[in-house]
Amino acid sequence: MIGQLRGTLVAKQPPELLIDVNGIGYEVQMPMTCFYEVPDVGETVTVITHFVVREDAQLLYGFNTFAERTLFRQLIKAQGVGPKLALTIMSGMTATQFVRAVTHDDVTSLVKLPGVGRKTAERLVVEMRDRLSKWGTDTPATDAAPIDFGGDNPTIQASSTREDALSALLGLGYKPAQAEKAVNAAYKGNESAPSEELIRAALRSMT
Repeated sequence: MIGQLRGTLVAKQPPELLIDVNGIGYEVQMPMTCFYEVPDVGETVTVITHFVVREDAQLLYGFNTFAERTLFRQLIKAQGVGPKLALTIMSGMTATQFVRAVTHDDVTSLVKLPGVGRKTAERLVVEMRDRLSKWGTDTPATDAAPIDFGGDNPTIQASSTREDALSALLGLGYKPAQAEKAVNAAYKGNESAPSEELIRAALRSMT
């Protein structure tokens, strides 16, 4: 079981990181709410991980805190929720926001997330309420350094950040038309914004 990684951040392609740990590169998928806090490429990063073994793949999911990983593990225990949907849920709202939605029976907020229909949302509220009754926060695994989004060619950067944002939303399960509409709306007037900011704005507009 791989429970934590600490190494050099080699690449960031939302929602995935590539972390070099003593010469071995680990691909780690993160909820976007966690991805926002990751330091810049070339910096040292520590992530709390959950390891999933399938017949066709071995996957690592990463989080900034143990509490976030705990929520992920509780989510994938729920009926009809696998790692991909859990990742999408935690990308659309923070762990605290999800817990608040469950404790206040806020089905309306949950159904706005991709892949979460009304029946799934209602089931999540019922199944997760007791599991999250003692929910608390903990200290981040790392003090994330400020992200440097500088670049020598702002035109190329602006184009690639829009594509990165669109790719991230598609990877999280949003339909192409829905993802493109949200990214275009976030991109308009914010052409120089980094991909993380565009993704955050696009997700906010849909939830």
